Amino acid sequence: MTGTAGAPGGAADAGAGPGEHRVGVPDLRLAALALAVWGAAAVALTADAGMVAAGCAGAVLAAGGLLVAVRRSGAGAARTAVAAVLLCASAGAAVGSVAGADSRRGPLPQLARSYGTVEIEAVVTAEARAARPRVRGSHRTAPAVLVEAEATRVLGAGDAGTGPAGTGRTRGTGPATAVRTPVLLIAPRSWAGLLPSTRLRVEGRLAPPSREGDRIAAVLRVGDQGPPQVVAPPSATQRAAARLRAGLRSATDGLSPDVRALLPGLVVGDTSRVPPELEEDFRATGLTHLLAVSGGNLAVLLSLLVGPSHLASRAERRGLAARLGIPLRLTAALGGGLALGFVVLCRPDPSVLRAAACGLITLLAIGTGRRRSLLPALAAAVLLLVLHDPWLARSYGFALSVLATGALLTLAPRWSAALRRRGVPPRIAEALAAAGAAQAVCAPVIVVLAARVSLVAVPCNLLAEPAVAPATVLGFAALALAPLAPPLAQCCAWLAGWPVAWTAGVARAGAGLPGAELSWPGGWGGALLLAALTVPAAWVARRMPRRPWARAGCAVLLLLAVLRPVPLTRGVTGWPPPGWRLVACDVGQGDALALAAGDGAAVVVDAGPEPRAVDGCLRGLGVDTVPLLVLSHFHADHVDGLPGVLRGRSVGLIETSPFGRPPAQAAFVRREARRAHVPVVEAVAGERRHLGGLSWEVLWPPPPGLSAVAEDGPNDASIALLVRTAGLTLLLLGDLEPPAQQELWRSHPGLPPVDVLKVAHHGSAHQDPELLHGLRPRLAVISAGAGNPYGHPAARTVTALRSQGAAVLRTDTDGPVAVTGAATAVTARRTGRRGTGDVGRVLRPDVGPGPDVTGVSRAS
Repeated sequence: MTGTAGAPGGAADAGAGPGEHRVGVPDLRLAALALAVWGAAAVALTADAGMVAAGCAGAVLAAGGLLVAVRRSGAGAARTAVAAVLLCASAGAAVGSVAGADSRRGPLPQLARSYGTVEIEAVVTAEARAARPRVRGSHRTAPAVLVEAEATRVLGAGDAGTGPAGTGRTRGTGPATAVRTPVLLIAPRSWAGLLPSTRLRVEGRLAPPSREGDRIAAVLRVGDQGPPQVVAPPSATQRAAARLRAGLRSATDGLSPDVRALLPGLVVGDTSRVPPELEEDFRATGLTHLLAVSGGNLAVLLSLLVGPSHLASRAERRGLAARLGIPLRLTAALGGGLALGFVVLCRPDPSVLRAAACGLITLLAIGTGRRRSLLPALAAAVLLLVLHDPWLARSYGFALSVLATGALLTLAPRWSAALRRRGVPPRIAEALAAAGAAQAVCAPVIVVLAARVSLVAVPCNLLAEPAVAPATVLGFAALALAPLAPPLAQCCAWLAGWPVAWTAGVARAGAGLPGAELSWPGGWGGALLLAALTVPAAWVARRMPRRPWARAGCAVLLLLAVLRPVPLTRGVTGWPPPGWRLVACDVGQGDALALAAGDGAAVVVDAGPEPRAVDGCLRGLGVDTVPLLVLSHFHADHVDGLPGVLRGRSVGLIETSPFGRPPAQAAFVRREARRAHVPVVEAVAGERRHLGGLSWEVLWPPPPGLSAVAEDGPNDASIALLVRTAGLTLLLLGDLEPPAQQELWRSHPGLPPVDVLKVAHHGSAHQDPELLHGLRPRLAVISAGAGNPYGHPAARTVTALRSQGAAVLRTDTDGPVAVTGAATAVTARRTGRRGTGDVGRVLRPDVGPGPDVTGVSRAS
């Protein structure tokens, strides 16, 4: 979460003149008050009201006593400061307690805990947005729209037994009840495009929010009842803003997919066109602030109007206002109108509100001719915004925005001065210091949310930063011109497309590096650990000797950590083991296997449920060419990671089951393949292929119409492969259920015992004992996700395999598993959740020694 300051300008000291680099002592008086309000509000939102009232009364009495003591003694600046902090803390606690109690008041929270049905009237408070589909078991969640709203009246309510939501009217209980309860509506896609201030009548089933202590008091799942029932349309202001945003989208329609997706997001935060994989690339490279309409966007616009903040009231002031001869006070008024319009147009998200408040306070100082200091302006903005909306005190977006801006105003000037003292050119020093300071203070909060640290955020922000200002200015020009002169708007959008395409290229290239991200413990424990390591690291970096070899050594180490060359990674972690033949990737609750097919090439079987996981596994193996991708069947836990396999790799062919069910996921595979220009063919039972020393045969399913079992469902239509490589025999069973397993065994009476068995359906309890007994595997590999709700793998399946002498490795506890060797002894090494050590050797006298096996966790 790095980027430019959210407040206009960015001078280290408000009194510094052009070309000066003076770093003064920051004014922290208002900062202490803002922190007191922020912390007290965050605690009071969910605290007991009586305890909050008692605490506030005690704080007010203590503050009064301190002020009386100061007045009598005639001195005591410290006592005055403590009294001010106590008064602000009591104010924050009071408004937080009232806001928290307000959200819990009324019948809706209680009905949500009992999953009751309800009919309400609600006012939309934020523009509807599409929910990202998630994989749950074999299926992807249905496309839905999320709408934040405030319930104003409860028209009717019933208990959980009144029937499914959307099938009819709920049975009302008494007259309508007036409420003020924030709710989240989960609605069908036909509700997309709802604007703030729209009044709706909604019916559905309630559920409690997924996270305690959230602003949302209840979640209302709306049945598929068609378009929303609108009681009152949105305000004229919201309709005008929506037309402007739509005009910007229209102006980008003829541009490249990346520009079409990113330009509306960069200008007004409209991410409706951004595909999940591109959004993930921006997250991996620390560039998500560009999609969230950070304060940098407003800073660019205000700087265009008033020039650098520290020159705004001087004779040498710059900007369009100075060039046009507009007086200072009128300039401040125009800037205020621009800031308010920015909030309406880009929606009042936490970072937008923070930037607008900072800008308005600075503009007020410009208009009154008072000396400006940006840190007090930031503190004042935080104080006022939290008192106005206490829920911002628990907003991660608000925290990231404030922390980034605070770092740019406090740490960045000092780091920049230190870099200049070491001979770094001023502009480069300022850019490095700004990106590094913002990343350093935001990384602990990001760890709480994502349990990972970006190693490329600083360089990617440095590369993307020059493109932000021209893209923002040209994008807003396109937005303003779209209703008046569409051809000119398209021209501006085309010009803005160049810097936007550069930004997208930076994100894709940065995220494509093997070490772009580092896994890190999540939660507040991980955040505290990262903060504890960051402080001494920054101290050491500032005091690093001025020796070129020391700086060069640090740069080389960072480069190696990001590039992670396979020989170096193998030497440090032992992964991937040399001569690997099969790898079962740890992709969570799903399947993704890689079969070595030469230097940097692999045949991939299934793609798992999530692109990032399979992409990371293949990058760790050094796989950049996939001659063949086999998708055993179309369940989401096997195909939804397809974009991760296609990302940055040459894929020759995709082979799928001939049974295209579920249809939506089969269409998804064809759509992704078409976008990547990869042909798709259907597997044919009996077909044999080979690639160097790797050969395989399709054993199942039979062609459509020849097997009733294969037509029972997607699982029984899974492709089963018999693979031979380096003297090893492997059988991959997809998700076959017992009926299909039995028919496969009967239709292939000459099927030999196998060295390695990829156990069907994540090791579920549904296995055919005759097939397992006949195959007699020496190693059984089970791909399952840690803590999955399906009980995979089943204890009886694991017991049955071990009773036949098989070593069992499972990705949920052992991490990814690599099979190596050429018919040598089976050896399993695990460094996963069950500890590190050898499983032992498994020999079968009638067949001879088996393969070498190494299990290494993803964290390696």
